[in-house]
Amino acid sequence: MADLDDLLAQIPVADIAARVGASEDDVNKAIQTLVPVMVGGMQANAEEGAADKIAEVAEEHAASGLLDGGVVVDDVDEAAGDQAVARIFGGNDSSAVASALAGQGGADSGLMQKLLPLLAPIVLAYIGKQFANRTADAGNQAQGSGNILGDLLGGILGGAGAGASGGNNPLGSILGSVLGGGKSNNPIGDILGGLLGGKK
Repeated sequence: MADLDDLLAQIPVADIAARVGASEDDVNKAIQTLVPVMVGGMQANAEEGAADKIAEVAEEHAASGLLDGGVVVDDVDEAAGDQAVARIFGGNDSSAVASALAGQGGADSGLMQKLLPLLAPIVLAYIGKQFANRTADAGNQAQGSGNILGDLLGGILGGAGAGASGGNNPLGSILGSVLGGGKSNNPIGDILGGLLGGKK
């Protein structure tokens, strides 16, 4: 089943830490912030009518075979990752996204800027594989790609994007704000709302 823990399990933290020259602990903490934020960004874009584009990009990354047999960090295309970050966050590049998060108490901006283009292809490949499985199960996209993608992304986030009752779940507050789910006091959510809101 597609969920956040399963997605995080695909990410080789030790190898990525070695690649970017940071401690595993610091990298893991940053990943725990960045991955849900990326999925939330995709969900926000899907809800604004870009589901087909997101699904197409995700399936392209899945077709690369990046997740087949486990992720090899040296196989990750960072240039494609930078492009993916811009698609997810309304044209904002890795530097802008990292600065926005770091300015609100996230991990080090420089570390997040290095991680974003490495993580985006992995996250998209995972979404693409799960999306392909669901469209096959749904019988030739009977539901429409937007519904399937929205359900998939919502499932990965554990329903946090639905907004209201995040309770003690900080992810719920972040995504509630990103997705226009109301009055979150979470400044990271406000920053992401600004990043995503700059598209049109």
